[in-house]
Amino acid sequence: MKRQPPGAPGDEIEVYIRTYTSLLRSSGEVPVRAFEEAHEFSDASLHSGAREARPDVAAFAYAAARLPAQIAFARIVVMGQSHEQFAAAGFDVRGEDWKRVTTRGRRRPLRWDGVGSLAAFVTSKSDIDDLVPILTAYQIEWNKMHALLGGDDLGRAMAAAPADAPLAPDAAALAGPLDLTPDQLSTLLAALGAEWPAALREIARRPSDLVVRLLNAGFIEYQRAAMRWWSGIEPAYLRSTRPRRAPVYFVSSNTHSLVNVVGGYALAHRQEILDFAQRRNPEGLAEPLERAIATGDEHEAANIAYYLLRAFLHDDDGHVQERLATVQRFDSESGISSIESPGRIDVGAQLVRLSSLREDRLDPRARVPGMALLAESDAVIVNIDYPLGMAAYHHLSRVAQGVGELRGVYVMGKGATLNGRVGDVMIATNVYDEHSKNTYLFRNCFTASDLQPFLRRGTVLDHQKALTVRGTFQQNRAYLGAFYADGYTVLEMEAGPYLSAIYEVVSPDRHPNDEISHLSSRTPFDVGILHYASDTPYSRRQSLLSKSLSYFGVEATYACTNAILRRILQQEVARLSAR
Repeated sequence: MKRQPPGAPGDEIEVYIRTYTSLLRSSGEVPVRAFEEAHEFSDASLHSGAREARPDVAAFAYAAARLPAQIAFARIVVMGQSHEQFAAAGFDVRGEDWKRVTTRGRRRPLRWDGVGSLAAFVTSKSDIDDLVPILTAYQIEWNKMHALLGGDDLGRAMAAAPADAPLAPDAAALAGPLDLTPDQLSTLLAALGAEWPAALREIARRPSDLVVRLLNAGFIEYQRAAMRWWSGIEPAYLRSTRPRRAPVYFVSSNTHSLVNVVGGYALAHRQEILDFAQRRNPEGLAEPLERAIATGDEHEAANIAYYLLRAFLHDDDGHVQERLATVQRFDSESGISSIESPGRIDVGAQLVRLSSLREDRLDPRARVPGMALLAESDAVIVNIDYPLGMAAYHHLSRVAQGVGELRGVYVMGKGATLNGRVGDVMIATNVYDEHSKNTYLFRNCFTASDLQPFLRRGTVLDHQKALTVRGTFQQNRAYLGAFYADGYTVLEMEAGPYLSAIYEVVSPDRHPNDEISHLSSRTPFDVGILHYASDTPYSRRQSLLSKSLSYFGVEATYACTNAILRRILQQEVARLSAR
């Protein structure tokens, strides 16, 4: 059935996407400045100040958080899918000169040669839709700041100063030349990271003129990447089960929340975490944790302990690996196996054997009646660190091919809400996918009543309509308004690709394009999709995921996690009871 597209969001976004897609077909280097005009006139909500002379610090901070600090010194960014691809193109990313580098806001494998070349591994076309606009926004704002510093005595002095010279008598003196408020200057310095003096000096010295090169980006290469990823998980999956290929409950979330709820390390070591909080008081959470424990508020105490666990484990740099190994040993007693970067793809995975769960360690909110029956279960939870965009399609497709019976697909991710507040949880039953242009109608196994008991601050909004976007820069005000007028209230990046993969699991054909697909009656297993709101872009200008939700987002995260785990345990107990 052909569908009518919701609203009429305009052509600017499509022109931008076609511009960089067509230019990147070249086998050579493409200058980022070739994308700038289309980027500026797309009027992206994340970069509404692109055409202004004044720096758009929010857009620059968003881009900088998703690029490594070394980007300030880069000349070329090369995108490829495998070590072999890079080597064939003359980039020996396995060599001693190439070092692993990371970003604060993206889990993307990156290598830096120490001179001027940055290699970025891409696992789907969504990585390109994400990375190219980020680089373009970064360069546009860099060059604005370069022009402003070049017209000021302080900026010219910075450009002429030796590399080891002090930046300025007072960093606050930069606010004037850059036309920034003190708060904006603080945002800029935080975006540049610990090496901000060197980065700002580099901005003063030269304009940015990055080039990008895309190696072979064929669909088959993305499938090969997913195959390598699964090959890193499959041995542990087969070892973890009694039958050769066990039934699986697939979860796409993150690498910490499900393990915290199942393994129980944070709850078992709560006193040590409290001692750490009283000593360090990260984010001022010592007093709330003390109060929650003193008043017997187990809900709040658990959420705070989960949130502080990472900082607790990394408190002593000399013993981090030892502590992490201790946690993994503890988790293994509850049937948890963790695989980091399987197949050298930066999408971690965890396997949880339901027969090995220890009820005494399980978060009390996740416990269900009849758990003793789980000792007879042969099922495994496969939890993956949610991939970006179309990588979700490739990863779920590969999992479905590699496991036994698929008993459920559950997705927890961040999203933007057009009608709610940050910290709310949205439950959609209608998803429009910008990749396939399909509208998917499905039965979401979750309703508001499954989440509300675990939320005190946020609201659960079910029966919503979600829009799967191609990238965070691929929306503008008109685009959002058109979809909002058609009732779409959730913006996210993975539901559509996951539903396309589910379509192919239950149908004899490839997923269609530009159609309405009714999955409700065709799916013989659970489908549950939850998004917690990290942004409200329509009600006020704010950068999507531009800053960490910090502790504010913990309640929604663990509400979703507990709801998903309870659903899995209820399904498996019911199955075993019927047997």
